[in-house]
Amino acid sequence: MKIALLFGANSFEHEISIVSAIALKKVLKDELVYIFCDYNRDFYLIPTDKITAKRFSSSEYKKDKKIELKKGGFFYKTFMGEKQIEFDALVNVIHGKDGEDGTISSLLSFFGISFVGPRTEASVISFNKLLTKLYAKEFGVKVLDFQTLGKNNSRDIKLNYPVIIKPTRLGSSIGISIVKSKEELDYALDVAFEFDTQVVIEPFIKGIKEYNLAGCKSDKYDFSIIEEPQKEEFLDFDKKYLDFSRTKRVNKAELSKELSEKIKESFMKLYEPLFAGSLIRCDFFVIDDEVYINEINPVPGSLSNYLFDDFEKILLKLSKHLPSTAAVPHLYRYIDKINCAKGK
Repeated sequence: MKIALLFGANSFEHEISIVSAIALKKVLKDELVYIFCDYNRDFYLIPTDKITAKRFSSSEYKKDKKIELKKGGFFYKTFMGEKQIEFDALVNVIHGKDGEDGTISSLLSFFGISFVGPRTEASVISFNKLLTKLYAKEFGVKVLDFQTLGKNNSRDIKLNYPVIIKPTRLGSSIGISIVKSKEELDYALDVAFEFDTQVVIEPFIKGIKEYNLAGCKSDKYDFSIIEEPQKEEFLDFDKKYLDFSRTKRVNKAELSKELSEKIKESFMKLYEPLFAGSLIRCDFFVIDDEVYINEINPVPGSLSNYLFDDFEKILLKLSKHLPSTAAVPHLYRYIDKINCAKGK
């Protein structure tokens, strides 16, 4: 089977997407096709045997075959016209803006390209931390207390310190700060507003238990192990960056069967129906045996391969159970009816 990995794009997480794509080369044994989107949103076909991080930082990739996204797939020019790039499954490995905000999923859907990854609606909701919380509450999954604040709003915090400040539409722990007193607030907000015009503010609970669960649904739900990530005050960028390049299996969290089932139930409430066709990771908090969603990762680092016993098997199975849209009949009944009434 031939798997195409789509990565890069115009995002603060552009480099992290490159790291994820390269890491998957160690995990996936099937033939890989690397399709890179640069900061200018131009597409390139990267030779699988030559893919290195330096190829992108040095702009050497521009010597590779430039390709075009259009109806039915990706194409490159030949002396005789153009040729389509062949693959059996396309996987979205673009993190952050473009990949997780609905941009690339809209393009792929518009051009009729089947792919593994979040669809537009799922992307929009999970990319925005405020919308994620509202979505989770609607489907019966608990969230921590929170407050939102716009860049031009008054900087009044209603929650008690310490708090954690997060850009509303950004991942990988970029722009996140823990604020322990009012004196630290302005600096933390200035940092966050470098990346977004809105922030979400939550209570910071030192030592809170956090658990990660990845999975997807094809003919049935396939879950990863539940991981308890190792962290200090919070899972910062450096720790998460390691996740994006991680390929080795991690240890399973020691949880009661009851708590494990609660986490899986919360995952399923969040997954269906919006995330069909996606392999996602949900990061949960647990307080007094109650499960709270922290965030939904619609395109997790390295696709969370390190949480699965047989990641490739799960990914290939998912690629054969992707959602389809109903065909729209090519009819002009309304126009024909009007013309008929006018005698035309």
